[in-house]
Amino acid sequence: MASPFAAISLSFFFFSFLALAQSSTIGVSYISRTLEIQDRERASPPVQIAAAYGVLRRLLPSHSSSFEFGIVSKEQCGGDSCFMISNHPSSNKNGAPEILITGVTGVEILAGLHWYLKYWCGSHISWDKTGGAQLLSLPDLGSFPHVQDAGILIQRPIPWNYYQNAVTSSYTFAWWDWKRWEKEIDWMALQGINLPLAFTGQEAIWQKVFQKFNISHLDLNDFFGGPAFLAWSRMGNLHRWGGPLPQSWLDQQLLMQKKILARMYELGMTPVLPAFSGNVPAALKYIFPSAKIARLGNWFTVGGNPRWCCTYLLDATDPLFIEIGKAFIQQQLKEYGRTSHIYNCDTFDENTPPVDDPGYISSLGAAIFKGMQSGDSDAVWLMQGWLFSYDPFWRPPQMKALLHSVPVGRLVVLDLFAEVKPIWITSEQFYGVPYLWKVTVLFLIANRCMLHNFAGNVEMYGILDAVASGPVEARTSENSTMVGVGMSMEGIEQNPVVYDLMSEMAFQHRKVNVKVWIALYSTRRYGKSIPEMQDAWNILYRTVYNCTDGSYDKNRDVIVAFPDIDPSFIPTPKLSMPRSFQPYGKAVSRRALLKEITNSFEQPHLWYSTSEVIHALELFITSGDQLSESNTYRYDLVDLTRQVLAKYANQMFLKAIEAYQQNDVHGAAGHSQRFLELVEDIDTLLACHYGFLLGPWLESAKQLAQDEEQEMQFEWNARTQITMWFDNTEDEASLLRDYGNKYWSGLLRDYYGPRAAIYFKYLLKSLETGKEFSLQEWRKEWIKLTNDWQNSRNAYPLKSSGNAIETSRRLYNKYLQNQESFSSWLC
Repeated sequence: MASPFAAISLSFFFFSFLALAQSSTIGVSYISRTLEIQDRERASPPVQIAAAYGVLRRLLPSHSSSFEFGIVSKEQCGGDSCFMISNHPSSNKNGAPEILITGVTGVEILAGLHWYLKYWCGSHISWDKTGGAQLLSLPDLGSFPHVQDAGILIQRPIPWNYYQNAVTSSYTFAWWDWKRWEKEIDWMALQGINLPLAFTGQEAIWQKVFQKFNISHLDLNDFFGGPAFLAWSRMGNLHRWGGPLPQSWLDQQLLMQKKILARMYELGMTPVLPAFSGNVPAALKYIFPSAKIARLGNWFTVGGNPRWCCTYLLDATDPLFIEIGKAFIQQQLKEYGRTSHIYNCDTFDENTPPVDDPGYISSLGAAIFKGMQSGDSDAVWLMQGWLFSYDPFWRPPQMKALLHSVPVGRLVVLDLFAEVKPIWITSEQFYGVPYLWKVTVLFLIANRCMLHNFAGNVEMYGILDAVASGPVEARTSENSTMVGVGMSMEGIEQNPVVYDLMSEMAFQHRKVNVKVWIALYSTRRYGKSIPEMQDAWNILYRTVYNCTDGSYDKNRDVIVAFPDIDPSFIPTPKLSMPRSFQPYGKAVSRRALLKEITNSFEQPHLWYSTSEVIHALELFITSGDQLSESNTYRYDLVDLTRQVLAKYANQMFLKAIEAYQQNDVHGAAGHSQRFLELVEDIDTLLACHYGFLLGPWLESAKQLAQDEEQEMQFEWNARTQITMWFDNTEDEASLLRDYGNKYWSGLLRDYYGPRAAIYFKYLLKSLETGKEFSLQEWRKEWIKLTNDWQNSRNAYPLKSSGNAIETSRRLYNKYLQNQESFSSWLC
């Protein structure tokens, strides 16, 4: 059977063997020893094949008999990792497998399965919360499309495909059980990810290690953060906040880590384990008084509260550092039984060295690596390159000193924000160190990575052209030390189009024509080719997924990041601004200007034509009758409607502020009420899809609890992470507020909406009484609302309700159909 996708697949995605064989970089030669060790120690072919069949049966239970899997050597692939797709020799026999997929590891086999499903069957795979898998386009058993007679061979142009960020473990994974972890590992394998972080359960390891250094259980209660804040206690940003951790949590998470690692190894992955960064319990400085232990500064707590802030860092040049680093690696080996020899350590992430002498920095780097190598002689240090992007301390001499402090091939850097601000370009290929291109990007011996998302915020955003070309440009650049690509988003389950394309770049040798790719994407995602939807996605590609202003996209929409500022000082279209002010310009210059005015209001990011995106929404709504049964369509429709209405809400808020500044009581009251009504309507919209519900986040936290006390603690952790961190005074809010904001049904209705209502209450009171806006009273009531909501126990729906198409159409008619009512917003 021929596939309608086959012609495009062959011309667009198939590369000759000769082209594939020329894709290596200098960086790959540097890590060749590590790759050889990993190949030698990988699970046996039967184990990997069995694990791959397990993924196949979970994905396609009724079609699994149509495929046969096999492991091949790198030599059969031309010397590198690859997958091969061919017609099964017995495919003409009734009931026999139809398609044979082979690969160097279980991951390559499953990446080959995904490739076949995408480009021969027109299917689509994404996270359940973003619509799940579209498999309705699969043919009946016995009718799977044949590939060309010679078969298809797709080689990796670069060895590694990295996944996760150090904080994803808290923003997304905090409450996962094994069922959800198994789904994620399946998804990773299908996307070709072979270098994932594996950070779960490390507190149980640390408990055993620190006991050897006479640290007590009570000392560790003060050291570990709560379940939703472990990422930041691991990085030394805070301690104890949200804790203490129950022993049952430590034991439970260690068991989970063992299952996670076992499955990753079975599939042929290379999980990255944590290493010692120098972050230590306060008690260690009393037990080892001569050790060089420094107290770090305040990290956003109110008044520098020592109960949560100002953690302790052991200097890497102190002999105790190597002792602890060695003990930590060895304890992991004892617990897990094996390692992939790659360890993540970010000692300098938000912790600037006290001295900028290159010699001292070199000694720090060498000592950090020695701590790993003492526990594992084959250790490779994987480090985020984020610090080189934001910290002016790291000038070329300091960068070189750190990067050259470790033997070549034993340090790999993640170019963490490569899709926006690639460091490999300005650092001469990380001064010869291997790196990864990431979205957020990883490089050094570089892995280039895509960061893309901050804090799991919900926002349609991306730079598809950069994703489709950046990894290729980095890999083919002169003297490239790139060794991988990757995704280092802070939170997942959003913008599936970005992750679909980025995952594919692990196998693309040439730049992808996004205009052609996006047309195929819309057809695969919904299982039908609908011209209106292709037009809509072409618009989205040119607008929301074409952010070229150089700004990072931290969602600051007014609904989810409400300003704490006197309304007299909020800039509006009619407020005189300096000539240098450019709306929606570069993020850095805009923030600097607004902080001079208010220090509390950051203009929401807008980088595209709103009128074009509204037209895309119209096309989505028009196609509703043809796609009403599609879960992927319903997710995208809700997300796009939310995106449009959220930007409209920003302008509606400014209208209310403008009326206030003009002493227009009637106008301020009207716009305020319409803003609050819109928040309620968006909450109703979000309730139409499971991917936008608050309930599952809170319920999953409670499900991990062993008793009522833990249930209360875990739920409080979950509520606090997405609202306001740290304690606050009666009238002073934490600086860490709304960073983890979410467009989730229930959160808008019960927290964001009431918060805005309090602000508008004092705004109108100021106009009616002729007195200044009572900023202190607003803050007191807002902080009380926050504390009360965080401590509340009311349950939220776990299933969606309402009709997404009807709700989207109703809200479009209510707010967007009459363009005269918002003409000042259109651009």
